[in-house]
Amino acid sequence: MNIKKLFDEVLHFGMIGVINTLLGFFLIMVFYNILHLNYWVASATSYVIGSIFSYFANKKLTFKVQESSRAYVIKFALNIVVCYFLAYGIARPLVRSVLSEYSQTIVENVAIVMGTGIFIVLNFIGQKFFVFNNKDKNIDGSQDGMESK
Repeated sequence: MNIKKLFDEVLHFGMIGVINTLLGFFLIMVFYNILHLNYWVASATSYVIGSIFSYFANKKLTFKVQESSRAYVIKFALNIVVCYFLAYGIARPLVRSVLSEYSQTIVENVAIVMGTGIFIVLNFIGQKFFVFNNKDKNIDGSQDGMESK
């Protein structure tokens, strides 16, 4: 594995992720605390909006994928859904068990923060190794075993 390439991917993913996470977190808080949507609807709506931006930005800027394919979209959507349910499904009961004496609003706000962190880690792993896995391409875009022209 090329360490520089991995570092560049993590750096780009992080920069895109900061923008996306701030937007998503703002939207979740508005949906949950101001519009009073429930935990799942607030977080899911935010992730749908953020995922559209994330797909295009990470595809082009982080993982340097130029070709378009329905397979990328399907794998990306599947990755987001799996990461979402894992992250928020783990965070909510965990926080609820630790902060059981606090109100539901506090518990769910803390769970949203924890779920966001879990999601970020799972999402990078999923995009890197499942969605945009270009193991057959070198950094310059040439195919393995073939010289770049």
